Amino acid sequence: MTETILHTENLTKKFGKLTANDHISLEVPRGEIRGIIGPNGSGKTTFFNTLTGYYEPSGGSVVFDGTDVTGWKPHRIARRGMGRTFQIVSPFKNMTVRQNLLAVRAPDEVDKDERADEILSFLEIDHIADNQARGMSGGQQKLLELARVLMLDPDCILLDEPTAGVNPALENRILEHIETLNERGTTFVIVEHDMTVMRTVVDTVSVFDQGRHIVEGPFEEVKRDEHVREAYLGSAADEGVSL
Repeated sequence: MTETILHTENLTKKFGKLTANDHISLEVPRGEIRGIIGPNGSGKTTFFNTLTGYYEPSGGSVVFDGTDVTGWKPHRIARRGMGRTFQIVSPFKNMTVRQNLLAVRAPDEVDKDERADEILSFLEIDHIADNQARGMSGGQQKLLELARVLMLDPDCILLDEPTAGVNPALENRILEHIETLNERGTTFVIVEHDMTVMRTVVDTVSVFDQGRHIVEGPFEEVKRDEHVREAYLGSAADEGVSL
């Protein structure tokens, strides 16, 4: 039986009378690439923010790698081994690419300079390591965001739209890096609107609608689900996206 690395039970987040996440129960097996899709406003980013301590849950629990981390602060959760990227990247623009990595608090046993060089080489941005981050393209900044998370040596990484606004060539590189890291043992949970990404790299897709986790399964199976077509396809069709 596959070990579960991330488990939420009835996780709920309310903002006044608005329920953004409504009793979400979800399990992610260790080593999986899990995709999360859903219409805009369905609670995907709120779910990430609540998982990682940026929002205090209104109810329910989060268990990560066998430890109840419900209500922990973001830095404690990151040090426990769950890293995340953001939909809108925000590098330290006046620092170099390498300095952005060195600014991250890595595990005590890690040689930061050595790890930074390894990550820069792996993500193929070592040639701009000494350039200021302000000069990076949008796609390169996505890679830098991932690089900073990798400095934490996480067991699980949450990616919030990792290929949004990225040109096709760089998108393919990002997906290849994700697959390589996954083969090395890193678990991923990915929020993404691009259905090609979902079809290409994820093992299981979870669908959110109106703050609820309504269905999960392989992509081809999920896209045929009646509830998904009702909740998601209409919104996706409006945006020119095809399931």
